[in-house]
Amino acid sequence: MSPDAFPPAHDGGAAPSGRRILIVDDNADSADSLAMLLQLNGHEAHTAYDGLQAVELAAQLRPEVLLLDLGLPGLDGCEACRRIRQQPWAAQSLLVAVTGWGQAADRQRSADAGFDAHLVKPVDVVALEKLVADFPGHARPA
Repeated sequence: MSPDAFPPAHDGGAAPSGRRILIVDDNADSADSLAMLLQLNGHEAHTAYDGLQAVELAAQLRPEVLLLDLGLPGLDGCEACRRIRQQPWAAQSLLVAVTGWGQAADRQRSADAGFDAHLVKPVDVVALEKLVADFPGHARPA
């Protein structure tokens, strides 16, 4: 499907209550479970299971939110983030590192790669929803 088949992530009008979210994790059960939870919360959730697939699917979907594991096979999450950030549409997207790595050096590495936030697994869904809702380009309507 062509990228033009999807509307822009944010067109300046009223934001919808749900977001287009891409979850990327090489643990398919983890990615699929988080996608189901986010769908129950009204989001359009998609999954990818490696870094190259993430970059390709992100170009097609133009998600508003990307949740990327750092320890992906092949193309790791930091490099996937760098490649996605090179796309003009990604300037309006929230990129979140979702990983088991939570040391200061890990957080610095994700920030240097272009992530907006860093969450440690297991993800607190309430904290994730707040992060998504509070992102300046993606505020929910009152």
